[in-house]
Amino acid sequence: MSDLIQIHSLLILLIGGIIVFSIFLRSELGKFGLPSVVGYLILGVAIRLLDGKAGFLSDEAYDIFRFLSQIGVIVLLFRVGLESNIKGLLRQFRRASIVWTGDVVVSGSLGFVASRFILGLDLVPSLILGVALVATSVGISISVWQEMKAMNSPTGELLLDVAEMDDISGIILLALLFSVIPTLNSGIQPAIASSVGKILIVILLKFFGFALFCLLFSIYIEKHITNFFSKLKRSPDPMLMITGVGFGIAAIAGLLGFSIAIGAFFAGLVFSRDPKAVKLDTSFSSLYEFFMPFFFIHIGLHVHPGSLSSALGLGSVLLIVAILGKLIGNGVLSLSIINWRSSLLFSMSMIPRAEIALVVIQRGREMGMSIVSDRVYSGMVVVSIATCILSPLLLRFFLKKWPQR
Repeated sequence: MSDLIQIHSLLILLIGGIIVFSIFLRSELGKFGLPSVVGYLILGVAIRLLDGKAGFLSDEAYDIFRFLSQIGVIVLLFRVGLESNIKGLLRQFRRASIVWTGDVVVSGSLGFVASRFILGLDLVPSLILGVALVATSVGISISVWQEMKAMNSPTGELLLDVAEMDDISGIILLALLFSVIPTLNSGIQPAIASSVGKILIVILLKFFGFALFCLLFSIYIEKHITNFFSKLKRSPDPMLMITGVGFGIAAIAGLLGFSIAIGAFFAGLVFSRDPKAVKLDTSFSSLYEFFMPFFFIHIGLHVHPGSLSSALGLGSVLLIVAILGKLIGNGVLSLSIINWRSSLLFSMSMIPRAEIALVVIQRGREMGMSIVSDRVYSGMVVVSIATCILSPLLLRFFLKKWPQR
Protein backbone atom coordinates (compact mmCIF):
# COMPACT_ATOMS: atom_id res chain seq x y z
CA MET A 1 0.00 0.00 0.00
CA SER A 2 2.83 2.38 0.85
CA ASP A 3 4.43 1.68 -2.53
CA LEU A 4 1.19 2.61 -4.28
CA ILE A 5 0.93 5.86 -2.31
CA GLN A 6 4.53 6.65 -3.20
CA ILE A 7 3.88 6.04 -6.91
CA HIS A 8 0.77 8.26 -6.83
CA SER A 9 2.69 10.96 -4.96
CA LEU A 10 5.48 10.95 -7.53
CA LEU A 11 2.92 11.12 -10.36
CA ILE A 12 1.15 14.10 -8.73
CA LEU A 13 4.57 15.73 -8.24
CA LEU A 14 5.29 15.22 -11.96
CA ILE A 15 1.95 16.69 -13.02
CA GLY A 16 2.39 19.65 -10.67
CA GLY A 17 5.88 20.22 -12.04
CA ILE A 18 4.57 20.10 -15.60
CA ILE A 19 1.89 22.71 -14.80
CA VAL A 20 4.44 25.08 -13.27
CA PHE A 21 7.03 24.47 -15.98
CA SER A 22 4.46 25.01 -18.76
CA ILE A 23 3.82 28.52 -17.39
CA PHE A 24 7.55 29.26 -17.50
CA LEU A 25 7.85 27.68 -20.95
CA ARG A 26 5.03 29.78 -22.39
CA SER A 27 6.59 32.94 -21.01
CA GLU A 28 10.08 32.20 -22.32
CA LEU A 29 8.93 31.13 -25.79
CA GLY A 30 6.82 34.27 -25.99
CA LYS A 31 9.97 36.37 -25.65
CA PHE A 32 11.19 34.88 -28.94
CA GLY A 33 7.81 35.16 -30.62
CA LEU A 34 7.29 31.39 -30.65
CA PRO A 35 3.97 29.68 -29.80
CA SER A 36 3.71 27.64 -26.61
CA VAL A 37 2.43 24.66 -28.63
CA VAL A 38 5.99 24.01 -29.80
CA GLY A 39 7.27 23.87 -26.23
CA TYR A 40 4.50 21.52 -25.08
CA LEU A 41 5.14 19.07 -27.93
CA ILE A 42 8.88 19.06 -27.30
CA LEU A 43 8.27 18.67 -23.55
CA GLY A 44 6.16 15.58 -24.23
CA VAL A 45 8.88 14.10 -26.44
CA ALA A 46 11.51 14.88 -23.76
CA ILE A 47 9.47 13.13 -21.04
CA ARG A 48 9.11 10.08 -23.29
CA LEU A 49 12.88 10.01 -23.94
CA LEU A 50 13.63 10.26 -20.20
CA ASP A 51 11.09 7.55 -19.46
CA GLY A 52 12.82 5.32 -22.00
CA LYS A 53 16.03 5.59 -19.98
CA ALA A 54 14.69 5.74 -16.40
CA GLY A 55 11.33 3.95 -16.76
CA PHE A 56 9.54 6.17 -14.22
CA LEU A 57 6.13 6.24 -15.96
CA SER A 58 3.79 3.31 -15.33
CA ASP A 59 0.84 2.26 -17.52
CA GLU A 60 -1.40 4.00 -14.98
CA ALA A 61 0.55 7.22 -15.50
CA TYR A 62 0.03 7.03 -19.25
CA ASP A 63 -3.70 6.48 -18.65
CA ILE A 64 -3.83 9.59 -16.46
CA PHE A 65 -2.03 11.64 -19.10
CA ARG A 66 -4.49 10.32 -21.66
CA PHE A 67 -7.45 11.41 -19.50
CA LEU A 68 -5.97 14.89 -19.01
CA SER A 69 -5.36 15.00 -22.76
CA GLN A 70 -9.05 14.24 -23.42
CA ILE A 71 -10.09 17.15 -21.22
CA GLY A 72 -7.42 19.24 -22.94
CA VAL A 73 -8.81 18.60 -26.42
CA ILE A 74 -12.35 19.41 -25.22
CA VAL A 75 -11.37 22.82 -23.80
CA LEU A 76 -9.10 23.45 -26.81
CA LEU A 77 -11.76 22.94 -29.47
CA PHE A 78 -14.49 24.41 -27.26
CA ARG A 79 -12.51 27.63 -27.29
CA VAL A 80 -11.97 27.43 -31.08
CA GLY A 81 -15.74 27.19 -31.50
CA LEU A 82 -16.42 29.86 -28.87
CA GLU A 83 -14.20 32.37 -30.66
CA SER A 84 -15.82 31.73 -34.06
CA ASN A 85 -17.97 34.47 -35.52
CA ILE A 86 -20.57 32.60 -37.56
CA LYS A 87 -22.66 35.70 -38.36
CA GLY A 88 -19.62 37.58 -39.61
CA LEU A 89 -18.53 34.53 -41.58
CA LEU A 90 -21.91 34.23 -43.30
CA ARG A 91 -21.72 37.88 -44.33
CA GLN A 92 -18.31 37.30 -45.92
CA PHE A 93 -19.03 33.76 -47.17
CA ARG A 94 -19.16 34.57 -50.87
CA ARG A 95 -15.82 36.41 -50.77
CA ALA A 96 -14.02 33.95 -48.50
CA SER A 97 -15.42 30.77 -50.05
CA ILE A 98 -13.45 31.34 -53.26
CA VAL A 99 -10.16 31.14 -51.40
CA TRP A 100 -11.38 28.46 -48.97
CA THR A 101 -12.24 26.08 -51.84
CA GLY A 102 -8.70 26.22 -53.21
CA ASP A 103 -7.26 25.94 -49.71
CA VAL A 104 -9.11 22.72 -48.84
CA VAL A 105 -8.83 21.03 -52.25
CA VAL A 106 -5.14 21.77 -52.86
CA SER A 107 -3.93 21.16 -49.28
CA GLY A 108 -5.85 17.91 -48.90
CA SER A 109 -5.03 16.61 -52.39
CA LEU A 110 -1.32 17.36 -52.13
CA GLY A 111 -1.19 15.71 -48.71
CA PHE A 112 -2.91 12.57 -50.00
CA VAL A 113 -0.92 12.31 -53.25
CA ALA A 114 2.43 12.83 -51.50
CA SER A 115 1.59 10.28 -48.80
CA ARG A 116 0.25 7.67 -51.22
CA PHE A 117 2.61 7.97 -54.18
CA ILE A 118 5.80 9.61 -52.90
CA LEU A 119 5.99 8.12 -49.41
CA GLY A 120 4.26 4.88 -50.48
CA LEU A 121 1.82 4.74 -47.58
CA ASP A 122 -1.40 2.74 -47.62
CA LEU A 123 -4.74 4.28 -48.56
CA VAL A 124 -6.07 4.89 -45.04
CA PRO A 125 -2.98 6.63 -43.55
CA SER A 126 -2.73 8.70 -46.74
CA LEU A 127 -6.32 9.87 -46.31
CA ILE A 128 -5.67 10.68 -42.65
CA LEU A 129 -2.61 12.78 -43.53
CA GLY A 130 -4.55 14.53 -46.32
CA VAL A 131 -7.29 15.54 -43.87
CA ALA A 132 -4.73 16.53 -41.20
CA LEU A 133 -2.99 18.87 -43.65
CA VAL A 134 -6.26 20.63 -44.56
CA ALA A 135 -6.72 22.26 -41.15
CA THR A 136 -4.92 25.44 -40.11
CA SER A 137 -3.87 26.62 -36.65
CA VAL A 138 -4.56 30.24 -37.39
CA GLY A 139 -4.31 31.35 -33.75
CA ILE A 140 -0.53 31.09 -34.03
CA SER A 141 -0.49 33.50 -36.98
CA ILE A 142 -3.13 35.84 -35.58
CA SER A 143 -0.95 36.64 -32.59
CA VAL A 144 1.66 38.05 -34.99
CA TRP A 145 -0.96 40.04 -36.94
CA GLN A 146 -2.26 41.52 -33.68
CA GLU A 147 1.27 42.33 -32.55
CA MET A 148 1.86 44.19 -35.84
CA LYS A 149 -1.55 45.94 -35.58
CA ALA A 150 -2.65 44.46 -38.91
CA MET A 151 -5.63 42.35 -37.81
CA ASN A 152 -8.27 44.90 -38.88
CA SER A 153 -6.86 45.23 -42.40
CA PRO A 154 -8.78 43.69 -45.34
CA THR A 155 -6.21 40.88 -45.49
CA GLY A 156 -6.50 40.25 -41.75
CA GLU A 157 -10.29 40.01 -42.01
CA LEU A 158 -10.01 37.61 -44.96
CA LEU A 159 -7.57 35.51 -42.93
CA LEU A 160 -10.07 35.16 -40.08
CA ASP A 161 -12.95 34.25 -42.40
CA VAL A 162 -11.05 31.61 -44.38
CA ALA A 163 -9.48 30.16 -41.22
CA GLU A 164 -12.90 29.70 -39.59
CA MET A 165 -14.20 27.94 -42.71
CA ASP A 166 -10.99 25.90 -42.70
CA ASP A 167 -11.62 24.74 -39.12
CA ILE A 168 -15.24 23.82 -39.83
CA SER A 169 -14.33 21.85 -42.98
CA GLY A 170 -11.55 20.09 -41.06
CA ILE A 171 -14.05 19.01 -38.39
CA ILE A 172 -16.54 17.75 -40.99
CA LEU A 173 -13.84 15.83 -42.88
CA LEU A 174 -12.64 14.36 -39.57
CA ALA A 175 -16.15 13.05 -38.82
CA LEU A 176 -16.65 11.60 -42.30
CA LEU A 177 -13.21 10.02 -42.62
CA PHE A 178 -13.18 8.16 -39.32
CA SER A 179 -16.68 6.86 -39.89
CA VAL A 180 -15.61 5.03 -43.07
CA ILE A 181 -12.11 3.92 -42.00
CA PRO A 182 -13.29 0.55 -40.59
CA THR A 183 -14.88 -0.25 -43.96
CA LEU A 184 -11.90 1.00 -45.99
CA ASN A 185 -9.56 -0.99 -43.77
CA SER A 186 -11.53 -4.23 -44.15
CA GLY A 187 -10.23 -4.85 -47.64
CA ILE A 188 -13.58 -6.03 -49.02
CA GLN A 189 -13.09 -4.58 -52.50
CA PRO A 190 -16.26 -5.53 -54.48
CA ALA A 191 -18.73 -4.05 -52.02
CA ILE A 192 -16.55 -1.30 -50.61
CA ALA A 193 -17.94 1.56 -52.73
CA SER A 194 -21.57 0.86 -51.85
CA SER A 195 -20.67 0.25 -48.18
CA VAL A 196 -18.79 3.54 -47.94
CA GLY A 197 -21.65 5.34 -49.68
CA LYS A 198 -24.22 3.98 -47.23
CA ILE A 199 -22.04 4.83 -44.23
CA LEU A 200 -21.46 8.37 -45.49
CA ILE A 201 -25.21 8.92 -45.93
CA VAL A 202 -25.91 7.70 -42.38
CA ILE A 203 -23.06 9.78 -40.92
CA LEU A 204 -24.15 12.89 -42.82
CA LEU A 205 -27.71 12.47 -41.55
CA LYS A 206 -26.45 12.04 -37.99
CA PHE A 207 -24.04 14.95 -38.41
CA PHE A 208 -26.66 17.35 -39.72
CA GLY A 209 -29.08 16.13 -37.06
CA PHE A 210 -26.48 16.89 -34.40
CA ALA A 211 -25.76 20.29 -36.01
CA LEU A 212 -29.51 21.05 -36.06
CA PHE A 213 -29.76 20.10 -32.37
CA CYS A 214 -26.88 22.49 -31.59
CA LEU A 215 -28.51 25.26 -33.66
CA LEU A 216 -31.89 24.90 -31.95
CA PHE A 217 -30.19 24.71 -28.54
CA SER A 218 -28.28 27.89 -29.36
CA ILE A 219 -31.40 29.79 -30.52
CA TYR A 220 -34.04 28.62 -28.04
CA ILE A 221 -32.33 27.24 -24.92
CA GLU A 222 -28.86 28.70 -24.43
CA LYS A 223 -29.97 32.20 -23.34
CA HIS A 224 -32.50 30.85 -20.85
CA ILE A 225 -29.91 28.56 -19.22
CA THR A 226 -27.31 31.32 -19.07
CA ASN A 227 -29.79 33.80 -17.56
CA PHE A 228 -31.10 31.24 -15.05
CA PHE A 229 -27.66 30.47 -13.64
CA SER A 230 -26.62 34.12 -13.60
CA LYS A 231 -29.67 34.94 -11.38
CA LEU A 232 -28.97 32.32 -8.71
CA LYS A 233 -28.65 33.81 -5.24
CA ARG A 234 -25.29 32.14 -4.66
CA SER A 235 -24.31 32.39 -8.28
CA PRO A 236 -21.25 30.38 -9.35
CA ASP A 237 -18.98 31.55 -12.12
CA PRO A 238 -21.33 31.35 -15.16
CA MET A 239 -18.47 29.95 -17.23
CA LEU A 240 -18.64 26.77 -15.11
CA MET A 241 -22.21 26.23 -16.31
CA ILE A 242 -21.23 26.91 -19.92
CA THR A 243 -18.30 24.51 -19.62
CA GLY A 244 -20.53 21.83 -18.06
CA VAL A 245 -23.06 22.13 -20.89
CA GLY A 246 -20.17 22.07 -23.37
CA PHE A 247 -18.88 18.81 -21.89
CA GLY A 248 -22.41 17.37 -22.20
CA ILE A 249 -22.66 18.29 -25.89
CA ALA A 250 -19.20 16.84 -26.48
CA ALA A 251 -20.32 13.59 -24.84
CA ILE A 252 -23.45 13.44 -27.03
CA ALA A 253 -21.22 13.70 -30.11
CA GLY A 254 -19.14 10.81 -28.76
CA LEU A 255 -22.26 8.69 -28.21
CA LEU A 256 -23.36 9.39 -31.80
CA GLY A 257 -20.10 7.93 -33.06
CA PHE A 258 -18.23 11.19 -33.62
CA SER A 259 -15.22 12.20 -31.57
CA ILE A 260 -15.63 14.34 -28.45
CA ALA A 261 -13.42 16.90 -30.21
CA ILE A 262 -16.17 17.46 -32.79
CA GLY A 263 -18.74 17.84 -30.02
CA ALA A 264 -16.54 20.29 -28.14
CA PHE A 265 -16.16 22.45 -31.26
CA PHE A 266 -19.92 22.56 -31.83
CA ALA A 267 -20.48 23.25 -28.13
CA GLY A 268 -18.29 26.32 -28.53
CA LEU A 269 -20.31 27.38 -31.58
CA VAL A 270 -23.52 27.05 -29.53
CA PHE A 271 -22.35 29.78 -27.14
CA SER A 272 -20.45 31.88 -29.71
CA ARG A 273 -23.66 33.60 -30.83
CA ASP A 274 -24.15 35.03 -27.32
CA PRO A 275 -21.90 38.09 -26.71
CA LYS A 276 -22.39 37.58 -22.96
CA ALA A 277 -20.97 34.06 -23.20
CA VAL A 278 -17.98 35.23 -25.24
CA LYS A 279 -17.19 37.88 -22.63
CA LEU A 280 -17.18 35.13 -20.02
CA ASP A 281 -14.32 33.53 -21.93
CA THR A 282 -11.87 35.40 -19.67
CA SER A 283 -13.00 33.23 -16.75
CA PHE A 284 -12.58 30.16 -18.96
CA SER A 285 -8.92 31.01 -19.50
CA SER A 286 -7.69 29.44 -16.25
CA LEU A 287 -9.40 26.14 -17.06
CA TYR A 288 -8.06 26.36 -20.61
CA GLU A 289 -4.49 27.12 -19.54
CA PHE A 290 -4.57 24.25 -17.02
CA PHE A 291 -5.74 21.45 -19.34
CA MET A 292 -4.72 22.57 -22.85
CA PRO A 293 -0.96 21.83 -22.47
CA PHE A 294 -1.71 18.20 -21.59
CA PHE A 295 -3.16 17.56 -25.03
CA PHE A 296 0.05 18.59 -26.77
CA ILE A 297 2.26 16.99 -24.11
CA HIS A 298 0.33 13.74 -24.57
CA ILE A 299 0.95 13.95 -28.33
CA GLY A 300 4.69 14.32 -27.74
CA LEU A 301 4.60 11.61 -25.07
CA HIS A 302 3.52 9.06 -27.69
CA VAL A 303 6.37 9.79 -30.07
CA HIS A 304 8.41 6.59 -30.05
CA PRO A 305 12.15 7.40 -29.66
CA GLY A 306 13.08 4.74 -32.20
CA SER A 307 10.90 6.35 -34.88
CA LEU A 308 12.48 9.81 -34.72
CA SER A 309 15.26 9.21 -37.26
CA SER A 310 12.95 7.69 -39.89
CA ALA A 311 10.26 10.27 -39.10
CA LEU A 312 12.54 13.14 -40.09
CA GLY A 313 12.58 12.01 -43.73
CA LEU A 314 8.82 11.49 -43.86
CA GLY A 315 8.24 14.69 -41.92
CA SER A 316 10.44 16.68 -44.32
CA VAL A 317 8.34 15.56 -47.31
CA LEU A 318 5.11 16.34 -45.47
CA LEU A 319 6.50 19.72 -44.38
CA ILE A 320 7.20 20.72 -47.98
CA VAL A 321 3.71 19.55 -48.96
CA ALA A 322 2.15 21.38 -45.98
CA ILE A 323 3.81 24.65 -47.02
CA LEU A 324 3.10 24.30 -50.75
CA GLY A 325 -0.52 23.30 -50.12
CA LYS A 326 -1.30 26.55 -48.33
CA LEU A 327 0.86 28.80 -50.54
CA ILE A 328 -0.70 27.47 -53.74
CA GLY A 329 -4.21 26.75 -52.46
CA ASN A 330 -4.65 30.16 -50.86
CA GLY A 331 -2.22 32.27 -52.86
CA VAL A 332 -3.54 31.71 -56.37
CA LEU A 333 -7.23 32.33 -55.70
CA SER A 334 -6.68 35.17 -53.21
CA LEU A 335 -4.99 37.19 -55.99
CA SER A 336 -8.47 37.94 -57.32
CA ILE A 337 -9.26 39.73 -54.04
CA ILE A 338 -5.99 41.21 -52.72
CA ASN A 339 -2.60 42.17 -54.17
CA TRP A 340 0.30 39.72 -54.43
CA ARG A 341 2.09 40.93 -51.29
CA SER A 342 -1.02 40.63 -49.16
CA SER A 343 -1.73 37.28 -50.82
CA LEU A 344 1.70 35.96 -49.83
CA LEU A 345 1.24 37.17 -46.23
CA PHE A 346 -2.20 35.59 -46.09
CA SER A 347 -0.93 32.27 -47.47
CA MET A 348 2.01 32.15 -45.03
CA SER A 349 -0.44 32.75 -42.18
CA MET A 350 -2.31 29.57 -43.09
CA ILE A 351 0.78 27.31 -42.87
CA PRO A 352 0.76 26.34 -39.12
CA ARG A 353 -0.75 22.95 -38.27
CA ALA A 354 -1.51 22.26 -34.62
CA GLU A 355 -4.90 21.74 -32.94
CA ILE A 356 -7.13 20.02 -35.49
CA ALA A 357 -4.26 18.45 -37.44
CA LEU A 358 -2.99 16.79 -34.27
CA VAL A 359 -6.51 15.77 -33.23
CA VAL A 360 -6.80 13.97 -36.59
CA ILE A 361 -3.47 12.15 -36.25
CA GLN A 362 -4.17 11.29 -32.59
CA ARG A 363 -7.57 9.86 -33.51
CA GLY A 364 -5.92 7.74 -36.18
CA ARG A 365 -3.34 6.51 -33.69
CA GLU A 366 -6.09 5.45 -31.29
CA MET A 367 -7.45 3.16 -34.01
CA GLY A 368 -4.24 1.15 -34.02
CA MET A 369 -0.66 0.97 -35.23
CA SER A 370 -1.85 -0.47 -38.54
CA ILE A 371 -3.70 2.80 -39.20
CA VAL A 372 -1.08 5.30 -38.01
CA SER A 373 2.39 3.88 -37.43
CA ASP A 374 5.05 5.36 -35.13
CA ARG A 375 6.82 6.77 -38.19
CA VAL A 376 3.71 8.51 -39.56
CA TYR A 377 2.70 9.78 -36.12
CA SER A 378 6.17 11.17 -35.35
CA GLY A 379 6.43 12.66 -38.84
CA MET A 380 3.23 14.65 -38.31
CA VAL A 381 4.54 15.92 -34.97
CA VAL A 382 7.68 17.12 -36.82
CA VAL A 383 5.44 18.96 -39.31
CA SER A 384 3.47 20.61 -36.50
CA ILE A 385 6.58 21.80 -34.66
CA ALA A 386 8.25 23.07 -37.84
CA THR A 387 5.22 24.94 -39.23
CA CYS A 388 4.47 26.54 -35.85
CA ILE A 389 8.03 27.87 -35.68
CA LEU A 390 8.48 28.82 -39.33
CA SER A 391 5.27 30.72 -39.97
CA PRO A 392 5.51 33.30 -37.11
CA LEU A 393 9.15 34.03 -37.93
CA LEU A 394 8.39 34.63 -41.62
CA LEU A 395 5.26 36.63 -40.86
CA ARG A 396 6.98 38.94 -38.42
CA PHE A 397 9.69 39.70 -41.01
CA PHE A 398 7.35 40.28 -43.95
CA LEU A 399 4.71 42.22 -42.01
CA LYS A 400 7.46 44.68 -41.03
CA LYS A 401 8.50 44.90 -44.68
CA TRP A 402 4.94 45.08 -46.06
CA PRO A 403 2.76 46.59 -43.28
CA GLN A 404 -1.02 46.04 -43.67
CA ARG A 405 -3.22 49.03 -42.94
